[in-house]
Amino acid sequence: MDWDKLRVFHAVADAGSLTHAGETLHLSQSAVSRQIRALEESLDVILFHRHARGLILTEQGELLFDATSDMSKKLESAEARIRDAEDEVFGELRVTTTTGFGTLWLAPRIGKLYDKYPDLKIDLQLEERVLDLPMREADVAIRMKEPSQADLVRRRLMTVNMRFYATQKYLDKFGAPQKFEDLSKHRILSQNLTSRQVNESVKWLKPLLSADHTSHLTVNHYFGVLQATVNHVGIGALPDYVRRMFPDLVRVLPEEESQEIPVFLAYPEELRHSKRVQAFRDFVVEEIRDYKKDMRNIE
Repeated sequence: MDWDKLRVFHAVADAGSLTHAGETLHLSQSAVSRQIRALEESLDVILFHRHARGLILTEQGELLFDATSDMSKKLESAEARIRDAEDEVFGELRVTTTTGFGTLWLAPRIGKLYDKYPDLKIDLQLEERVLDLPMREADVAIRMKEPSQADLVRRRLMTVNMRFYATQKYLDKFGAPQKFEDLSKHRILSQNLTSRQVNESVKWLKPLLSADHTSHLTVNHYFGVLQATVNHVGIGALPDYVRRMFPDLVRVLPEEESQEIPVFLAYPEELRHSKRVQAFRDFVVEEIRDYKKDMRNIE
């Protein structure tokens, strides 16, 4: 297929209009129309339904647009990686981490990265599933366990402990547990036991949630657990870093906590020299350093 015709097709499909596509491509409407007609003839299919309000892709057109969209993304990625050899930091960086860590720790801090690199585009993908970095599902990952995939650069950033927290309002109403066994009389709020990344948290909570107790609420990420906790629903099993953002939370059973959960930053070996990756890595390391100082002052 002719690359120029595919480029014109993609612009038309994206804009839904010959006129708007022509403006983007700096071509006349008639020139754009000729290119689309020639492409349809070469493929022997109709790519657009034409009506008064614009153009709608046919089924065949949708298939071709999916392909040109993938091509466009790969070309943009290649262009950004080529430009990584330059001194400026810009372009898209796809970062993945868990919903809890991304929402509660990373997102509130990321404005500092934009202050330093305003032309950087961050695509933050928050999910419990471990994305495949070598297959380029993301560029950089922050994970709650050491990555097992080969060909990754990895760096241990810090450790997190899971602890019990509640509001003073909840404790005034239901009383504060004095020993671990007392938790059976309280509603426990936690991440569910099918978590894919935080094994130490699961080990710590499993005996408690497997035993008979009054009530519990499980959520598939920590942001939901936090929201329930600050709204006095029960005693939340939460990562220790929430204490800095929510100083009014009361730690329950201070002697109880999970084993240390390692937090790793990882990215493919091929991105070792990427300016965008280096900028993000340095930003996270600096924020971790400041966070550790703050935590020492709190404790």
